[in-house]
Amino acid sequence: MTFNCADFDIGFSDSSRSGTMVRPPSPMDSLEKQLSCPICLDMFTKPVVILPCQHNLCRSCASDLYDSRNPYRFSGGVFRCPTCRFEVVLDRHGVHGLQRNLLVENIIDLYKQQQEGSNSGDTETNLKPKESKDPMCQEHEEERINIYCVTCQVPTCSMCKVFGQHKDCEVATLASVYQIQKGELSNAIDTLVASNGRLQALLNQMDDACRAVQDNAQHANDRAMLAAG
Repeated sequence: MTFNCADFDIGFSDSSRSGTMVRPPSPMDSLEKQLSCPICLDMFTKPVVILPCQHNLCRSCASDLYDSRNPYRFSGGVFRCPTCRFEVVLDRHGVHGLQRNLLVENIIDLYKQQQEGSNSGDTETNLKPKESKDPMCQEHEEERINIYCVTCQVPTCSMCKVFGQHKDCEVATLASVYQIQKGELSNAIDTLVASNGRLQALLNQMDDACRAVQDNAQHANDRAMLAAG
């Protein structure tokens, strides 16, 4: 095969030679590649299923892959992941028994909303997030903090979970973590209140015991004085 040096322009087109540099792929372009099905090559169509090897497929594509007569098809409810060739064993439910990747589905919805917003105008400013009081991810500045990393015990964004530093971590929704921590705090407060009640009762008992000792001492002293007189 013959290669032409012009084929390796390292990020510059003909127009760049006149002084204009080609803009590198945006984070949204990279995200679109991450959200593409390896079978249909289009963006994932819901429902999206996640294989044991952690690769994703459209469930309809997974069904076609399983049912069709192609090199990936095997008898006995088994097919191979088209990305890494991992052997996927299906139960009696078939592809409907595969777990749905709700996180990827939510990211697809957010991506489509972002694209619809950017298509409403021609300027790049449309790609900027609207002003919001919601905290934004420091790693992905266009993404809102919307999930909680249970492993690292820090809030993060969906993109950090998909292909960022929390990719292999256990995550949960902010709402569920809030409810759990709220319940734990409420239980801790109840425990403190109950402990305070028991402590107060113990202090009252000690006060009563001290007064009883003082009364007994006073009575003994009075009797001693009467006997001496």
